[in-house]
Amino acid sequence: MKIAFFLLFLLFITTSFQAERDIYPNVTELNNAIISKNDYTKQKEENITAIKRVRKAGLPLLVEYRLNTTIYEEYRKFKIDSAIFYAYRNLQIAYALNDKELKDVAKIELSNLYSSSGKYRESETLLRSLNSRHLSRDGCAIYYEAYSRFFEHYITNSYSQVYIQQVETYRDSLLSVLDTSSMKFKLNMAEKNIFQRKIAIAQSDLLKIFNVLKSEHPDYGTVSYLLGNTYELQHNSIKKKKYYIISAIADLKNSIKDNAAMQTLAIIYFKEGDIDNAYRCTRSAIEDAIFCKVKFRTLQMSELYTIINTSYQIKEAKAKKQLQLYLIMISILSLFLILTVLYVYKQIKKVSKIKEELHLTSEKLVRSNKDIVKANDSLNERNALLLESNHIKEKYIAHFFDLCSTYVNKLENYRKTLNKKATDKQLDELFKMLRSTTVADNELEQLYIIFDRIFLNLYPTFIQEFNALLIREERVIVKQGELLNTELRIFALIRLGITDSVKIAGFLRYSLSTIYNYRTSARNRAAVARDDFEAMVLKIGFISPQE
Repeated sequence: MKIAFFLLFLLFITTSFQAERDIYPNVTELNNAIISKNDYTKQKEENITAIKRVRKAGLPLLVEYRLNTTIYEEYRKFKIDSAIFYAYRNLQIAYALNDKELKDVAKIELSNLYSSSGKYRESETLLRSLNSRHLSRDGCAIYYEAYSRFFEHYITNSYSQVYIQQVETYRDSLLSVLDTSSMKFKLNMAEKNIFQRKIAIAQSDLLKIFNVLKSEHPDYGTVSYLLGNTYELQHNSIKKKKYYIISAIADLKNSIKDNAAMQTLAIIYFKEGDIDNAYRCTRSAIEDAIFCKVKFRTLQMSELYTIINTSYQIKEAKAKKQLQLYLIMISILSLFLILTVLYVYKQIKKVSKIKEELHLTSEKLVRSNKDIVKANDSLNERNALLLESNHIKEKYIAHFFDLCSTYVNKLENYRKTLNKKATDKQLDELFKMLRSTTVADNELEQLYIIFDRIFLNLYPTFIQEFNALLIREERVIVKQGELLNTELRIFALIRLGITDSVKIAGFLRYSLSTIYNYRTSARNRAAVARDDFEAMVLKIGFISPQE
């Protein structure tokens, strides 16, 4: 009995090891694909540029419409804002030609892009302007698909079983009009079977497609991803990871930025405790979502990115501490070994090598003195940093208490005013004051002015030093009457150590994409190395001990 159990255990271990070894080449290929992602993106852009060259002024409208459709398809899962441009142009052409079928198709394509980019109201408005009874069979297919995807995207903002049911309802309608031999029918049927937990059927159908499909095919990544879903529902961790990796590789090589496999892999790696790969996948996924401007993907990744990035930073800090510990231990052992060798050497050569030993001792003292000088220099630098830090903290504390006191008084006065209005039964004026945002807007404006004054008081040369980091022609000019403009205020917060774009956006009341664009624009205009720009902003106003 024990022998049989041992053999079963050995078989299990061997099988698991073999499965992991089978995945290893795919993991290596995935890492290489992530490294080469920019090359794939560049190739994609070159291909699109080649298509655009055919699009010249004076083309017949119908020819331009078809050419725009080709460009739209290239951009659809690559750059949504560019795809929207060509889809909207096709809608204009359709109206110019007064062709109802072309109008319907253009509206559906545009609505699909709007829902992906988070413009749900615009997307729904376009879809509701259409009537499926007046659409052709092909028009119905893309109409039902657009509605299904709309609710899929909307769920990320407002989860509801009603919306999930709507996804399935429109998928059923889509299946009823699709050619049963088409790839789109097979993929949607597989999704339906997965939703209904008919895992074996879905898996069998997908494997048949996967085995004949080439990796260059645009649906190769989708098929692989759905296969990963089936194995995940079967709790087969090895195969689910394998197919998610294959899907992610296909998406990277085909420059499909609107993808799900990479973020799914990030979650898997994170749960397995593989922080390095989780961080690498998360970073790639968030970069693709931002590049493509797929809002629902960005929302899905934002919280996960924060968690994994924090874990990665903690892991890196621990690794550095361990490395420092190992270096100290090696240094101690090395010193002990040197001392031991010197001791033996001195014992053997005690009489004949006294002069040489004295010489060696003298050299050690010189080296020790140099080390002491270096240590003193290092201490002086740290003291200078501490003095600067204490000075800033003292000023911040004073301004903080003053500001808090001011706002408490303002709130108390505002409360008294509201109380008086209520006591005097001046309800109309009371409601008017409650509905008005003027007070909040004025206080927010005043807060920014106070922030600008405090910051420039602490760093009076900030604007000059910031402009020194930019190309001369691209330097920031503050308008008369302003202390800091929006761009300078963003980098003022970065100088204070607030580098998280989400926090900056919350403080300045701007969208996350606006903050990202400002930061990217500044780096692109930098006179220094682009990657070093923000690190140099953090050093603005620092006075070294030597000065």
